[in-house]
Amino acid sequence: MGSTLAAAVLAVVSGVTEGLPWWAVVAGSVAIAGLAVCTGVRIAGREDVRSAALEPGENVLGTYTVRPPYTAHVPPSMHEGPQYQLRLTSHGLQMWERSVLLWRHPWPEVRVTVDGPRLRVHHQGREAGVMLMEHPGAVQEIRLAARRYGAA
Repeated sequence: MGSTLAAAVLAVVSGVTEGLPWWAVVAGSVAIAGLAVCTGVRIAGREDVRSAALEPGENVLGTYTVRPPYTAHVPPSMHEGPQYQLRLTSHGLQMWERSVLLWRHPWPEVRVTVDGPRLRVHHQGREAGVMLMEHPGAVQEIRLAARRYGAA
């Protein structure tokens, strides 16, 4: 939303410096602000869905963006947000694709290993996922949290 606001300010400034009528600048700014509001509502709705999936007493420790598993990936638009996110809670791991919970596993049933820049998650002896995280240090943070909360 911050980048949309910056675009609106840039549009106003460039409109004023290019000699556009004030009403044209205002109309463009209102349209851009409307898009920012729509983006904010969409993100808030996604967070509401994710919060509803929490069990009583469960707290969110962190949310990490996961790169899509295929190379021909077209990045989502800024207003869509990241496609895949791994959410760490006090009870376990949750894998989300936008507003859809793909899987959740409690800490005692999970084994988390680091394979270079990739995170490997095993549940009940089977591989639940191999993930390349958006931020390089995220795999170590997740591994430390997994140890702290009782994962193998």
